[in-house]
Amino acid sequence: MDRDAALDRVAEIVDCVDQAAADGPTDGDDPALLPVPVREVWVYGDVALGLDPLDRLDVYVTKDLLMRGDADRAADFEERFGVAGVGKTVDADWAAAYPEHLRANDGGHAAPERCLAAQLVDDDEPIHLEVCNASFTDNVTQRLKGAMAREAYGEILDPRGVCLWADGRRDDDAMAKLRGGELAFPTLPGALEMLGLDESTATEAADAMRARRAERTGRTVRGDVV
Repeated sequence: MDRDAALDRVAEIVDCVDQAAADGPTDGDDPALLPVPVREVWVYGDVALGLDPLDRLDVYVTKDLLMRGDADRAADFEERFGVAGVGKTVDADWAAAYPEHLRANDGGHAAPERCLAAQLVDDDEPIHLEVCNASFTDNVTQRLKGAMAREAYGEILDPRGVCLWADGRRDDDAMAKLRGGELAFPTLPGALEMLGLDESTATEAADAMRARRAERTGRTVRGDVV
């Protein structure tokens, strides 16, 4: 993926999130622009390093819980689309307006992370979307602890990230530095050592993370709860 094109796609994702935040909660007449509220948008990994071209674009989204639920409409959506929990985990007005983006988890319940991915990213785009209720920095720490406990190094989240939007505000300066390749980050093993791994383990973990990333094709998404 050409770097400029990748950053243009990131800007479009930020635009969508920013518009949804500016419009605020729906009143029933105007459909929600997103299935759940979003609090932060980050990019991380290769795109943060200034590489060109990119094999894949990694985007991190921090979501909030759906506070303005509409659980009374859940049965209707389950009957029409075979997806349970609409109005509880994803916005019912959004689902009515964008049924083509409605996605369920393996248990048949509406999955916010899959709905967000379907709306924000095309099927064939080499983009990975991480969706979590926790901030990027908090999740980096939690994922590292869990992965080290299980020796599942491929599940570690690359800590080299850049926040582009948070709590309703863009960081245009961060985007400009991304476009100019002005941000400095350590190597992946170096970044993992800064989080407390010894040199040997950091190198092994970095190799496992790269191998797992290389297996991905097209749009991929991971939902996480911390």
